[in-house]
Amino acid sequence: MPFKPTAELMARPPGPIGHPLADGGAPEWAAEWGDDEFGPFAVWQVSDRAGKRVTQRFRWIPPGSFWMGSPNNEPGRWPDEGPRHWVTLTKGFWMADTPCTQELWEAVMGKNPSYFPSPRHPVETVSWLRVQEFLTRVNEKAEGDRFDLPTEAQWEYACRADSKTALYPTDQGDGRIKILGEGNAPALDPIAWYGGNSAAAKGIENGYDVSGWKQRQFDHQRASTQPVGLKLPNAWGLYDMLGNVWEWCLDRWGGYPAGPEVDPERCGERGEDGVSRVIRGGSWRNHARNVRCALRDVYRAVLRDGNLGFRLVRVQDS
Repeated sequence: MPFKPTAELMARPPGPIGHPLADGGAPEWAAEWGDDEFGPFAVWQVSDRAGKRVTQRFRWIPPGSFWMGSPNNEPGRWPDEGPRHWVTLTKGFWMADTPCTQELWEAVMGKNPSYFPSPRHPVETVSWLRVQEFLTRVNEKAEGDRFDLPTEAQWEYACRADSKTALYPTDQGDGRIKILGEGNAPALDPIAWYGGNSAAAKGIENGYDVSGWKQRQFDHQRASTQPVGLKLPNAWGLYDMLGNVWEWCLDRWGGYPAGPEVDPERCGERGEDGVSRVIRGGSWRNHARNVRCALRDVYRAVLRDGNLGFRLVRVQDS
């Protein structure tokens, strides 16, 4: 549906690049577009080999500044989440509202590598290098802005959606976390699939044996990924930013600086198979402390696992 910008949106653009639909036009790649309670959205679609259309909704993430990392007193904090520092992103970007699904991956790549096969579950068991092949294929046909992985700063900024708490707030939680056990943080249940609530989903026959896991929020014997978009989104309409699968970022692993940064990128060469890359968000099999906005971890770019997936972004340059 055509977007009609409000007077407020027109009066206060969020940064050097303002509201992307304010001129009444859609991105070149959008099959559908509009505005709802979360803000602007655009829908990208691709056809699989049988001609079925697979869609992915993207949310507009405006430029802005935020505190990256966690304060020293955050429950579950790891030292590499600091020093907490001020980051400014001068360009807005479109971010997929869910992790890449298996049906989307298969439409582009032809085969599904996932350990837990189901079309609407996130694709997993994909290495960072394999994701680069996916990006090459979709960008061959891309119009306008190109697909990519988010930088680590883009990822955390989008996850927080203007919040400063350990989790993103919703109408069922204020964003604070209380960790009662390794797999027991009740504030996570409304927003994330993690090691305390990820009972094997319907139709998954090879659920992972978790009978030996201790201190879980709910008792279950087998676990798996879950269909995307079942938990509550953050304030910008993004689902599964925490839990379900880890999400690859563009950046190489590195420590944070002590001072402020503008548009930080630590990507290096894309073909370096021995380089360690940042992953974010935690997954279906992680302890509660590892499913927070500031949590960061690292995998070698060549590795793949049943809890490793990714999410697409498209940066708007003009």
